[in-house]
Amino acid sequence: MYRSIIKPFFFLLPAERAHYFAMSLLKVALATPLIGAAMRRKFNYRNPALRKQLFGLTFENPVGLAAGFDKDARWVDELACLGFGFIEIGTVTPVGQPGNEKPRLFRLPKDEALINRMGFNNGGSKAAAARLKKRKSKIIVGGNIGKNKVTPNEDALSDYVKCFDDLFDVVDYFAVNVSSPNTPGLRALQDKEPLLHLLLTLQQRNLSKGNPKPILLKIAPDLTNGQLDDIIQIVAESGIAGVIATNTTIERAPLISSAAEIAACGAGGLSGKPLRERSTEVIRYLKQQSSNAFPVIGVGGIHTAQDAIDKLNAGADLVQVYTGFVYEGPGVASAICQGVKGEG
Repeated sequence: MYRSIIKPFFFLLPAERAHYFAMSLLKVALATPLIGAAMRRKFNYRNPALRKQLFGLTFENPVGLAAGFDKDARWVDELACLGFGFIEIGTVTPVGQPGNEKPRLFRLPKDEALINRMGFNNGGSKAAAARLKKRKSKIIVGGNIGKNKVTPNEDALSDYVKCFDDLFDVVDYFAVNVSSPNTPGLRALQDKEPLLHLLLTLQQRNLSKGNPKPILLKIAPDLTNGQLDDIIQIVAESGIAGVIATNTTIERAPLISSAAEIAACGAGGLSGKPLRERSTEVIRYLKQQSSNAFPVIGVGGIHTAQDAIDKLNAGADLVQVYTGFVYEGPGVASAICQGVKGEG
């Protein structure tokens, strides 16, 4: 019903407006006892064999919701009812900011893809922390952190530390985002020297708190093999828990959509099915070249159970969806979990 009726309706609306409208409907539906109970039964597939121990955490299943969908931690309890094994909020910055000018989120339906240049729109790390303190669900929550647009790269470290401190008591793990293409200069922080300094500082602060949280690094799919080799070395030297591979891509090929359709979207990060193969390649490279030295969360182009299985076979320890959630609907986590167990 989602693909034949609900999605066509939502796709008549501008993408960002549809996002907020859909979440408002979900909130109302789950607050209605009969509808809410029926949705929880339908979308929460449970199988003990899917449970995964990683980073000292117990994930009920390996399918998470990637950062970017719930930037401000507004809907964690509602999204927890849709069968995800974990939810990553953010990207959060220390000071709230409006993000880039609208429109900034675009669909490429022929490619089952999105292009976004949101620009870390969020209400700030303290506001997100306040919401997370009030959440009712026990689902694992990751905090994806970044720097404000106006913060120069030489001062970026203080932004990451501020977010880290504000969220420390309310998230289960951290994702350090230096790979979004939508904040000017941010990807320069992926260079070896500044990145190692950033991660060493965060890890030192992490260990000083006595109950350290797993810190993961989210990387771009556009890195060369040489840069991926640097990432492997940085993970080893910094002692962080692992890598999230990958963020959106600035590449535009190969796409089915016309050049005019692509040009109309403008700049931004491409996600969805066109990213599937490249993100899987990055996962496989990291795992093989590091001799499986650290965990990897695989994200990029996961729409079906087979997409997830391909990433797990490439070495991913967990997977995340975002664009697949938009195109496949609220049952995507349940469908993937059943497929992974051979029951789909």
